[in-house]
Amino acid sequence: MVTAVTTSGLLRQHHDFRRLWVGAAVSQFGARVGQVATPLLAVTVLAASPLQVGLLSAAQTAGLLVFGLPAGAWVDRMRRRPLMITTDLVRAALLMTIPVAGWFGLLSLWQLGIVVLLVGVASVFFDVAYLSYLPSLIGREHLLEGNSRLQAGQSVAVVAGPAAGGLLAGLIGAANTLLATGLGFLASAVALWRIHGGEAAPERAARPDLRAEVAEGLRLVFGHPILRAIALCTATANLFMAMVLALNVLFLARVVGLPAAAIGVLLATLGLGGVLGALVSNRMAARIGQVRVVWVALLVTQPWCLLLPLAAPGWGVVLFAVGWLVVGLGSTLYNVAQVTLRQALCPDRLLGRMNATNRFVVWSTLPVGGILGGLLGEVLGIRGGLWLAGIGLSLAVLWLIFSPLRGMTELPEEVAWST
Repeated sequence: MVTAVTTSGLLRQHHDFRRLWVGAAVSQFGARVGQVATPLLAVTVLAASPLQVGLLSAAQTAGLLVFGLPAGAWVDRMRRRPLMITTDLVRAALLMTIPVAGWFGLLSLWQLGIVVLLVGVASVFFDVAYLSYLPSLIGREHLLEGNSRLQAGQSVAVVAGPAAGGLLAGLIGAANTLLATGLGFLASAVALWRIHGGEAAPERAARPDLRAEVAEGLRLVFGHPILRAIALCTATANLFMAMVLALNVLFLARVVGLPAAAIGVLLATLGLGGVLGALVSNRMAARIGQVRVVWVALLVTQPWCLLLPLAAPGWGVVLFAVGWLVVGLGSTLYNVAQVTLRQALCPDRLLGRMNATNRFVVWSTLPVGGILGGLLGEVLGIRGGLWLAGIGLSLAVLWLIFSPLRGMTELPEEVAWST
């Protein structure tokens, strides 16, 4: 049976949730360390070319494009916690082969690429199972608080992980730094293993049909007006955010003329905004309504990204810091609210397919946005590209404003599905 919580705001006393939170926080921190150590290893040790670094980056998301949709159907067929433990152990084992190969002088770019690809595939299954497991662990009435706490841990990792990755790479080498990422996944597996609450076995179809189950997930997301609006809004926001991310470092280095250390500090303000957003998400939901936060958060905060291209040498960099911090705050408020809403609306048996389909749709725009950002920087200039990306990011909320969400404050008691 699931360990229940009877009073709102008491998830800190929910031992199983605390184990999930600790595991997730350590895992996220290790993953952020790896995001810095992996390209550093490729460039400084393995002498990778820009094209090879780009292919290495693409390998991280290739698993999502290939397995993103069927992963949801597979996750819905099995218990989620054992699957999460298995994928954590697989990721830890894969990453630990990197420093071992380095110790014996056997490390190659091919091995690094294969490890990154397989870790990405395992991460697809872990992420889908993770989002689908939370409702059964803490109950749907505590989803907002649970997602807020998990997002707070992730936001801290966004701030601290890259800095720690760079520091460790300088002290012990990039290959050895990947041990931290592997150990983070191992710690996550141990924390999940220590969860005592049981998980009901999913219903199994007499003759499972993968194609039909994937199609059911697609109909679920695109057939329901609220889930469809959230998916299209997030996909659009990710498209333009990827454009911003592709131009930010170039803008700060070449246009504003900042050194690398100052650029790192400025970019970290996005994570600081995320921490603030996670901390105030419960209060915002109580003040204006749990559902209303989904679109109000983006409407009020994302236009602040238009401060980014206004940054200039000297005190003008404050404009970038303020804009980036507010964007991080609003993005986190939105993510906590929309994930909670999707989990609350979706039946348990379809959570895996819903999360997998949504993730496939919203993440597939990231590589496209990165390429478009680079092209815009060439055609319009770096500052001009930031202006266009900022305008697009500000307008992504229109998918939500022109949807049933705009007239809602709290979750409806009954949900009609078109599946």
